[in-house]
Amino acid sequence: MPIFIDRGAPDTIRTCDFCLLGGILTYAVEAGVIESNPAHGIRKPKDNVRKRRLSEAEYRILGQMLRDAAKHDKYTMTVDIIRQIALTGCRRSEMIRLKWTEADTEASCLRLADSKEGESIRPVGLPVVEYLERRRSDNVGTYVFPGQGEDNAFGSFPNHWKQLFKDSSLSDATPHVLRHSFASIANDLGFTEVTIAALVGHAKGSVTSKYIHTLDTALIMAADTISGYIQGLLGGIEFKQTAYALDRDSRKAALARFLKRASGGDAEEAEEEHRLAA
Repeated sequence: MPIFIDRGAPDTIRTCDFCLLGGILTYAVEAGVIESNPAHGIRKPKDNVRKRRLSEAEYRILGQMLRDAAKHDKYTMTVDIIRQIALTGCRRSEMIRLKWTEADTEASCLRLADSKEGESIRPVGLPVVEYLERRRSDNVGTYVFPGQGEDNAFGSFPNHWKQLFKDSSLSDATPHVLRHSFASIANDLGFTEVTIAALVGHAKGSVTSKYIHTLDTALIMAADTISGYIQGLLGGIEFKQTAYALDRDSRKAALARFLKRASGGDAEEAEEEHRLAA
């Protein structure tokens, strides 16, 4: 019986099915059943290509979903994990298995010992730092998000995610969507590809040296801006500005605050002087 391969629509074949078919055809060639492999040369479909991102309106929907879920003790930790994935762009496994030894709040970063890229340093914004500091004061043990019983990581996240999202308008969202959305918001705000890569741990831009103790100030500022913006969206804010403010007055005000603090002066006084000068 002849086998027909639709070369015009390879995306309709799942990668695992494609590999299985390829193995069967290769065996058939070796066994002398067919002369050549008809699948040879066909490009394998990319697996798990996910371009879905949350719109700003969907972030506000997600925020309401998390507030509703947090009313139930069962979902408290899952809600916290979801929120922190949204604010950091971390992978699900990186956040669920985050250890206290990896949470460097003084340097505003996560020092992941075993990410997809190996050792990886992720700058995190002030909303994340403040959350970790509050949580650290109430918790002991190895993991930031501990499971039941022995000292292990929280294990109910996958089931809880399904329960929370199943019948919602975000039923097609996954933890990876939150990661992709973080990077997309960063791009919307005007940050470069290299900066975004460093924030989310992409290999081409990852900060990996375990000897780095002080991160680039620009990365911390970027993390602050992106996580702060997303936190605002989750809180229901409708921002009027969709790009990071680089107007002259904003830059002058920020510079005045920095210089006043650096010289031991009062930041509020500096801002007032700037307003009067304007």
